[in-house]
Amino acid sequence: MIRVIIADDSVFMRRVLTDLFNKQPDFTVVGTAANGKEAIAKTKELKPDMLTLDVNMPVMDGLNALAVIMDQCPTPTLMVSSLTQRGTEATIRALALGAVDFISKDGGAVSRIDNIADEILEKSRVVARAKVRRILSPGASSGDKPKAAPKPQPSALSRFAAPLMKNAGGGSPPVGAKAKPIKATPTGRKLVVIGTSTGGPQALQAVITRLPGNLPCGVTVVQHMPAGFTKSLAERLDTISAVSVKEAENNDIIESGHVYIAPGNYHLKIKAEGSQRKIILTQEPPVGNHRPAVNVMFDSAAQFGGDIVSVIMTGMGCDGCDGMKSIKQHGGYSIAQNEATSVVYGMPKAVVDAGLADEVKPLQDIADAIVAAVRK
Repeated sequence: MIRVIIADDSVFMRRVLTDLFNKQPDFTVVGTAANGKEAIAKTKELKPDMLTLDVNMPVMDGLNALAVIMDQCPTPTLMVSSLTQRGTEATIRALALGAVDFISKDGGAVSRIDNIADEILEKSRVVARAKVRRILSPGASSGDKPKAAPKPQPSALSRFAAPLMKNAGGGSPPVGAKAKPIKATPTGRKLVVIGTSTGGPQALQAVITRLPGNLPCGVTVVQHMPAGFTKSLAERLDTISAVSVKEAENNDIIESGHVYIAPGNYHLKIKAEGSQRKIILTQEPPVGNHRPAVNVMFDSAAQFGGDIVSVIMTGMGCDGCDGMKSIKQHGGYSIAQNEATSVVYGMPKAVVDAGLADEVKPLQDIADAIVAAVRK
């Protein structure tokens, strides 16, 4: 039985979500909260399997509450808010703070959820099984000096996120933190391709913020995410990384020290153009219900053979496995995230179980593994 706490300032939404979950044989609602402070208290007291958390609440909003929960009592969290569609930055910040996934209310603060009920239940079952942990700041290492620090977060959020920043060790950096990047040395015509899904924003933050600004190759990324959210993800990563990060555009020429994130609702392919490599965006049919799909990007990258360093990280399902097989058949190199540090050990598991991983690494070691592979 999946034990749920619902945190939402709307009495209507608390009632509707409670009814939705309690009608299912595998869910039971053990508590509700009308604001962030209540959510923290109920989570500590009842220790649920998962929490649904609204962003826009009085007394303490969902982002502040999430920062405290992930520091003091890490709990798998699904953001359910009318702000997640219009306020994509709030959603990306929530994912960076430790939320496993998000869903938008169908309409305003007081809305019907009939159209998204199945999605809420499907995502909740995944969220409840996710492994979450306190977000830790990577240990210090030498390397390029990163770009200017990001703009400060609102004071309340900074205050509640502060306990996370005091920790040291492996993991992804907290909001506002900068990981010291790794040194890189010049090499040949390598290309790094990264695929991820559930838990991916945190994983990408842990990896991309540790790549050196002088990385001698480009990086392309497919993160399963709806249209509109990938731009905010790219902009956030760009402010806290030594490499340049952007949402990919059609016909972008891949440059060294640059990371290109596939926009939601577009497949990303890589095409050779003379001595350069170019990004092609398409709206061809979804592959395995995904657009962008990791398999599409990996398949297009396989043509570059031994120049490819492919990385598969946390996510549900097996997207990327077939494409990784093609990369390996053409002589490319592969790195998979290990089970212990994956929020959802699905996509990397498929690659590992198929015998396609050259290395299986914890999240905090993947950036080092990428740099080492690029040097080969």
